[in-house]
Order: sequence, then structure tokens, then C-alpha cells
Amino acid sequence: MPKPTIRYLAQLFHPHPRPPMPSSKREQAQTDRRLVSALTHACETAKTEMPGFCWLTHEVDYAAFPASLQVVWVFDTLADKNTALARGLVERMIGLTVEALDDAQVSLSNAAAHVHVDCEEQCLRENGGDWQQRIKRKYARRS
Repeated sequence: MPKPTIRYLAQLFHPHPRPPMPSSKREQAQTDRRLVSALTHACETAKTEMPGFCWLTHEVDYAAFPASLQVVWVFDTLADKNTALARGLVERMIGLTVEALDDAQVSLSNAAAHVHVDCEEQCLRENGGDWQQRIKRKYARRS
């Protein structure tokens, strides 16, 4: 009678697991399409609910995703922005952002830290209307 073979499944313990490798360009493009679609829906909803709200955008460094993801909500004037903040609409912006991220299958531990409110007026005054420059300098995170 043959001896039974005993097999063991061994797992090594790694006290500091390696961070996940950055996703492929194809996966990044798919994620970005999902983000754009979901954030576009959030933007259209906000336009009907928030006076003076114009548009939103996002910035991300996929080498540090999702921690680097930043969503910027843009109002027309400083007065519109301040009114929205005074009315507590930032909570609604965070809520819409969380819904959009869920729809895009993106998970963040503290979405509020990734949501920013800005306005066209300040960008024009401080950055000559160059939103790309403003967002990179003011909001982009690399970790």
C-alpha cells in the first residue's frame, strides 16, 4: 500500500508588503474614462443645485493612484465660491465626488482630503487663467 502524500501550503510572512505596482497604461486609460464619465454626471448634477458652479476637473498621478487623485470644483466668481462654502455645499460636493468615485470603482479612505473648491476669478488673477498650471501647483499630490 503506497504512503499518502502530505502537501503543505506555505505562505511567507512579509511585515511590509510591497505596494501594488502601477497599473498598465490600458488600465489607467480605462480608469480615467470611468472617472471622467462619473465626474461628468456629478458636474451636471451640481450645475442644477449650486448657483455659480461652472465645472470640475481631476488631476492624478497614476504612479501614486489613488492617493494622488484630486478633484477640483470650480465656481465662476469668488463670491459664488464663498457663498457655496458658507451654505455648506462643500459637503454636497464631497458626497457627489464619493458617488462618482464609487461609480468609477475607485476607493479612497478620506475623500474630503481629495476635494478642493476654486473659482475662475482667482485663477485669472493668480495664474493668468492657466488652469493647468494652477492645478499642478496648488492641488497635485505625488504620494
